[in-house]
Amino acid sequence: MNPCRLGVNAFQTSVQAAAHSLTRRCTSSLPAALLSNRCFSISPTTQHQPQLPRGGHARNTVAGPTLLSGPRPVLPRCLGIRTIIASSAVITHYVDLPPNYTDEKGLPFAKHDLKPAEVVAHFGPRISTTAANKLLRILHGRRVAGTLEDPSLRINTMAFTNEDQRIALEYLRSNVPVDEIANAGLRAEDELAALEGGGPAKSQQTEIPPEYQNRVKLYKDADVSPKKDGVYGPSALDAIRARNKAKWEAELKRREEEKKRREEEERHGKAGPLQVAGKSQTRQLSAKMQEYIVQGQSDLKEPPKMKKWQRVLPSAAFVVTLSGLCLALAEFYTPPKRADRLLPDIPPAAATVGTLILANLLGWGLWKIPPMWRFLNHYFILVAATPRVPTMVSAAFSHQKFFHLVQNMALLWFFGVRFHDDVGRGTFLATYFASGALGALGTLTWAVMRNRMEVASLGASGAVYGISAAYFWLHRFESFRIFGLPPPPNEGFQGLTLLSLAVGLNIGAMFTASRFTVDITSHLVGMGVGILAGHLVEERKKATTGRQKSWLYI
Repeated sequence: MNPCRLGVNAFQTSVQAAAHSLTRRCTSSLPAALLSNRCFSISPTTQHQPQLPRGGHARNTVAGPTLLSGPRPVLPRCLGIRTIIASSAVITHYVDLPPNYTDEKGLPFAKHDLKPAEVVAHFGPRISTTAANKLLRILHGRRVAGTLEDPSLRINTMAFTNEDQRIALEYLRSNVPVDEIANAGLRAEDELAALEGGGPAKSQQTEIPPEYQNRVKLYKDADVSPKKDGVYGPSALDAIRARNKAKWEAELKRREEEKKRREEEERHGKAGPLQVAGKSQTRQLSAKMQEYIVQGQSDLKEPPKMKKWQRVLPSAAFVVTLSGLCLALAEFYTPPKRADRLLPDIPPAAATVGTLILANLLGWGLWKIPPMWRFLNHYFILVAATPRVPTMVSAAFSHQKFFHLVQNMALLWFFGVRFHDDVGRGTFLATYFASGALGALGTLTWAVMRNRMEVASLGASGAVYGISAAYFWLHRFESFRIFGLPPPPNEGFQGLTLLSLAVGLNIGAMFTASRFTVDITSHLVGMGVGILAGHLVEERKKATTGRQKSWLYI
């Protein structure tokens, strides 16, 4: 089976994936989830608009970004400003802080940003790759600038949860060594120098540009008239605060004008002035399509409160009952005569496997019908947060991606027809449904026991692996060639070797980033069921042969 992860908003990603395939040119609106063999969907991180900082008057303090914004001239050490040419691409010392550093942009924490698989491995499926790298840059910049505890800078990380910030800080401290205490101490020295007014006499100082002087001294020179600004003259902090407020008001005005312009263009279907030449205009979703997306999503804010056995037991009871019926089908099924078959001119193996392929194709087609999304999300996806008994079987007939469907159906046809010829229709169908259902139950049990409520699964991978494993087990000592390799006169690979290779590849994937996109549990359980089915077929053949010999002796 193949999964598609769904987080606390249980069905959001699967709906977006289906909508993406219908509106290919709307990639910016609906990011598709990767559903290659089993995938976990990541709920997008909500981006909050920054709030206007509350301006309290602090007479004897220097604001966090005051010393670090704007150009940084080369000043004597006595002024508390230190500059050294950094020898490494990643800045780790306060004295190497570039003059254009801002807390909002941060500093590069590595030669390259984290890749999506690495972000998922460290942060889990709750934050996007872009947001995670932005958070890492901001926190690394604060470690170097000595502003980790500066409350005035929290506006730049308001969009991130405390848990994400904790994980990011742990990652940086483990992989990018920085002496945070020393950097904070150097920053404190610079702030103290600014509070004291700038250090030694002017004759011993390097010339300071006029636009930088107010960043080193708390107040302007004493020749300013104190009539309206108090006995100490106008405060440099007040000037900075007023300047920042004016910039923020201008930014809010610009954003509001941009929003109105964009809405006007969307109403009239016009492209904006920043549209790249040669690129087609993004097609907007209709109101009806947006309604289907909302209906298909779950309104759950968190998984329902249930004990672990309450999540697993109903599905387990259903799968055990189904497995018993599969054993009965394999034991007592009698194939009809050719004249009684619905398609007498088609071989039984081709008819059986072809019917399963058509059923899977129908399941894929239903995902292309937006009004069906709500129904499919309830009954055709196995969701650990809200398990439903029918999904133990129905999820094996559900595919959202065409490539995923083709991949599974090609293997089903190649191995299914051959296995059907060996064992007949009853045993074939029993193996297919038992492998798919037990594989789904294995995934549900694994997710619940590990509290992975965001895990969801769909696809026929578990059933296909079961059919393939059963076929290789029956022919485990026979030789097979893959695309004509190895060439004659060399013998091919034994079936047991190919079966061991499939098991080894899935176990090895558990230690790579594929464990976040592939339902390895369903694959392994499906192969285990297939091997057991092959063994039972062999035992039944031996028993049948023994009975025939006993009749001969009689």
